Amino acid sequence: MGQYRARDVVSIPGLLSLTRIPLAVAFVFVGEPWGRVAIVAASGLSDLLDGWYARRFGCATPTGAALDPVTDKLFITTVVLTLSFEGAMPWWAVIVLSLRDLAELPLVAKFVVSRAARRARADHPKANLGGKVATFAQFATVAAAMFHYEHTQVLLGVAGVLGVVAAVRYWRQYGR
Repeated sequence: MGQYRARDVVSIPGLLSLTRIPLAVAFVFVGEPWGRVAIVAASGLSDLLDGWYARRFGCATPTGAALDPVTDKLFITTVVLTLSFEGAMPWWAVIVLSLRDLAELPLVAKFVVSRAARRARADHPKANLGGKVATFAQFATVAAAMFHYEHTQVLLGVAGVLGVVAAVRYWRQYGR
């Protein structure tokens, strides 16, 4: 335990995490808002299922603990950049929706270089409710932007605040 293994990538939780990569690519090429909402919903569902399955069936691994947030970040960054380039979101939305990710980068680096940190996270896996709420807020903000909802900027602010709260919780949980 504590080391990365290629076979963990092709486990059920790993494959569920990996589904977010083709979903991110599909988001770029699907122009219809309802199609995009379906892609965002599928990504959110895969995020919930990969962690639930890993915890429920005792197959949480350091590889999965690293793979899940990487695919999450890749998906949401692709979505936000796409919407920003299309003019559906202001450029600063990319920064606001990335606050949590930027704050967590040092923790990601810690997991990459520290076998003990990976082992501790895989040995005691638990979902971070703040992170799940912040992710939901990101997805809701993205959906609002796709449909040009008039209060999207308010949702952006809420998602940014929730992202910072989630990052603080992650630091408290794993920063030691």
